[in-house]
Amino acid sequence: MRIILANPRGFCAGVVMAVEALELALARFGTPIYAYHEIVHNRPVVERFRKKGVVFVDDIEEVPEGATVLYSAHGVSPVIRTASQQRRLRAIDATCPLVSKVHVEARRYAQLGYTIILIGHEGHDEVVGTTGEAPERITLVESEADVERLVLPSSSRLAYLTQTTLSVDETLGIIAALKKKYPHIEGPAKDDICYATQNRQEAVKLLAELADVVLVLGSANSSNSLRLAEIAKGLGKSAYLIDGPDDIRESWFKPTDTVLITAGASGPEDMVQGCVDYLQRQFGATLESQTIREEHVSFPLPRELRVVSAT
Repeated sequence: MRIILANPRGFCAGVVMAVEALELALARFGTPIYAYHEIVHNRPVVERFRKKGVVFVDDIEEVPEGATVLYSAHGVSPVIRTASQQRRLRAIDATCPLVSKVHVEARRYAQLGYTIILIGHEGHDEVVGTTGEAPERITLVESEADVERLVLPSSSRLAYLTQTTLSVDETLGIIAALKKKYPHIEGPAKDDICYATQNRQEAVKLLAELADVVLVLGSANSSNSLRLAEIAKGLGKSAYLIDGPDDIRESWFKPTDTVLITAGASGPEDMVQGCVDYLQRQFGATLESQTIREEHVSFPLPRELRVVSAT
């Protein structure tokens, strides 16, 4: 057996920042610390923090008045920020800057009177937060079929935005459908889909051709991880989305297989290495890395923690 490790893979800059922020908040403020939504969409990461005393909540009212709360990398709506202030919470904003960019775009377009078409997945934390910036002006679409069903006045000023973790190819199709139906629609100056999502998808597209089986490290509620598995399956490969080596089944493989291993932007590297160890132990697999693109992106810690660190 041959293992190919895809590069880039795993934690993006936004996830690194959010995880480091929660670690530092624990060290500075002790427990309990509350996190509004999962810090990132990855079960092993969330479970590790839960064992350290982090309490994950989906309702800001669950956070006791005066407590410390950290907003997840997916961002929150203005309603949540207001509720935090009213409850006198110490709020630490670990929103990914690339998600914050979409929030800024939503506010700008709304203030200019645009109707905003948001391309994304209904109920995803990021979509909920972005929609909350201008709920009366945002319409969600998930597919080209949704675009066909749109009925908007021809005189409307229209703009589109996207969730940052979507399939690049699928999103291009939806944008093309919007531009065909509404030629005057405007979009962001720079693509909203984040660099890490695009790079991981590109790596799978190129490297899956060399593989018989593809393992994607990521949880089922991780949009970008799901897209990686879908891309591999679309290329005719056997692809499995797993949280870690405990999810692997020996029956998925033949001893002569080439196995591509990658990880979504919230997939921890120790889980990747655990899968490598399993395949080497069970099949005597050889290991090589293939790098499609270099990444040198980093984001600063939340302002609230930078202030604390400086004192």
